[in-house]
Amino acid sequence: QAQLVESGGGLVQAGDSLRLSCRSSGGIYGAYTMGWFRQAPGKEREFVAAITRSGSSTDYADSVRGRFTISRDNAKNTLYLQMNSLKPEDTAVYYCAASRRTFSIVVSEYDYWGQGTQVTVSS
Repeated sequence: QAQLVESGGGLVQAGDSLRLSCRSSGGIYGAYTMGWFRQAPGKEREFVAAITRSGSSTDYADSVRGRFTISRDNAKNTLYLQMNSLKPEDTAVYYCAASRRTFSIVVSEYDYWGQGTQVTVSS
């Protein structure tokens, strides 16, 4: 059964760093574009970062560009999100997702989702 499991969330102070991980199983990793999304209370789920199957291309939301880095280790079926210089407005549940498309930053174009991991940044 296809499954994505996130880890690495927590409570940090503004300016701190966190690294999120997302391990996949059930054959949904290598052939898929992978992405990170987040959802804050009362807001819609939004794109954070995405990476192509090979890892050669990435894209970021303007709000995180220069602070967050997405990467993948295809040998370990694991996706990462390194988050530096965290801000209170980064507080949200972070989800990893897999898309069959060549590349996408659109929520509705992702086929599989993890359960999410909470990131809370205090000021």
